[in-house]
Amino acid sequence: MIISHYMTTEHRECDTLFAKAEASAAAKNWEAVEPEFLAFANETLLHFKKEEEELFPTFEAKTGSADGPTKIMRFEHEQVRGLIGKMAEAVEAKDRDAYLSLAESMMILLQQHNMKEEQMLYAMCDRVFPSELKEETLTALRGMSL
Repeated sequence: MIISHYMTTEHRECDTLFAKAEASAAAKNWEAVEPEFLAFANETLLHFKKEEEELFPTFEAKTGSADGPTKIMRFEHEQVRGLIGKMAEAVEAKDRDAYLSLAESMMILLQQHNMKEEQMLYAMCDRVFPSELKEETLTALRGMSL
């Protein structure tokens, strides 16, 4: 359960950062929104990097398939990246309505995405990775930065 616990914890940390920025935007506290949104965006993009550069390739090598869940997760990562860009524009424009509308779309996308990863992909990693590979992967994930 090492992989699923580590990655799910990161999801929750990103969710917390997202909620802080959304609350600040709702209150029109733009001085707080910018660093909070940037923290959310950076942590989310780092999480994606960990998956795309370490976890997914390891999973694909172990299972012999790049057309399964990792393909779908990569596609959804691109959707999230697009929303992050649009949300950054709303922050820059101090456009509360645009930000909150985009935040609603982001929340739905991330909830569905995270549920698939947590219930399917991470659980599969925990099942198919031998203990040593889990430890190696976790060490690599912990050592990554943007």
